[in-house]
Amino acid sequence: MASPTRLQGTELVDCARANAKQGIETAAYQCGYGDDLNTFARELRQACEQMNLQVKELNELITDQDMILQIGTGEVVAPDTASEL
Repeated sequence: MASPTRLQGTELVDCARANAKQGIETAAYQCGYGDDLNTFARELRQACEQMNLQVKELNELITDQDMILQIGTGEVVAPDTASEL
């Protein structure tokens, strides 16, 4: 669900990171900036600077951990019950 107000600071960075894979248009919309991509990019850059994050593009917010989670879950190997190890 898109934010009804324009997000700022850490909330903006978190929302942008969560939507980075879908592209800047989707991220801007979800963060409350609608079609105003320039303002979204400027505010996101400022928020990242305040958090000491060196980010030049939206896709740089996608971490290695996010990429690992997207690769897939693979096969789950676990006991059938808690007593079967």
